[in-house]
Amino acid sequence: MSERLLPNGFCWCGCGREVGLGKFFAPGHDKQAEAAYMAVYHQGSVAQLLADTDHGPDDEVSIRDAALKHGGWETCPRGCGYAGAAASVRNHLKKHSEKED
Repeated sequence: MSERLLPNGFCWCGCGREVGLGKFFAPGHDKQAEAAYMAVYHQGSVAQLLADTDHGPDDEVSIRDAALKHGGWETCPRGCGYAGAAASVRNHLKKHSEKED
């Protein structure tokens, strides 16, 4: 298990901006940090990231399967094949039930 990360009062994207208590990033800077990481380590490509981490289409375990097994993801209980975090599945179910009404 990874050690618990603690915010230090400054944005973790590297911009040096001070951020509020309990925050790691200034607004929107988490996405900037993510994009920078992808550019440095995976040529800015999610497909390259998946291939680099053995989750490409020819690998034994897809990233979806890994998220279901190790990432806390779950599948839609309706059996439609949708998968995501618990809150995402709840939203999916709510949207589907609204369409039926």
